[in-house]
Amino acid sequence: MKIILIAAKAKNNVIGKDNQLIWRLSADLKRFKNLTTGHHILMGRKTFDSLGKPLPNRTHLIITRNKDFQAPEGHYAFDSIEEAFIFCNKIGLEELFIIGGGQIYNESIALADQLEITEVDMSPEGDTYFPEIDPKIWEETSREEFSADEKNECDYAFVTFERR
Repeated sequence: MKIILIAAKAKNNVIGKDNQLIWRLSADLKRFKNLTTGHHILMGRKTFDSLGKPLPNRTHLIITRNKDFQAPEGHYAFDSIEEAFIFCNKIGLEELFIIGGGQIYNESIALADQLEITEVDMSPEGDTYFPEIDPKIWEETSREEFSADEKNECDYAFVTFERR
């Protein structure tokens, strides 16, 4: 199974504050939708809560310590990332997208095969961070750079990293 972390991060690795995105980047949301539609997406419960409802055409795998949490019908809750991976392997999943938050990224980056990162040209204050991308481990294989416009409040780049 190919494990792909997908995130938008600022220059200072901030990915959010108060369980919310900090910037307005329409292109990043479109890219996220294009890459993850039709796939299983793994996230922490706080990230799931921040979505408001399950995203269409994706199966949500939610990591939570809350034993009483009930995943919506057609979606699944697990005690740990390891349990979710066992489930994914049992069903023969080819690709799994990990969508956050910070703790989930920290626990899973060592297991990932690929990173799909939107680099946001900002350094905002935040309370949630993406782990450092170590160039000894990760090789940048693709980069597309874009300027701010009416739908995207700052410059940004779509960057793909593959494990060396």
